Amino acid sequence: LDQCNPVLRRFYNRLVAQGKHKKIAITACTRKLIVILNAMVQAPRKWNENMA
Repeated sequence: LDQCNPVLRRFYNRLVAQGKHKKIAITACTRKLIVILNAMVQAPRKWNENMA
């Protein structure tokens, strides 16, 4: 996650700090990204760093 955007990195770090396993946190980040991308496809939008 070091290469992803800062918003998802903070989300991941927050989950791990709450005691979630790293794989669970990665899965949550993946799901969040899929939800964002799905919304972008449904209503044609460009990527926005703050969308996450």
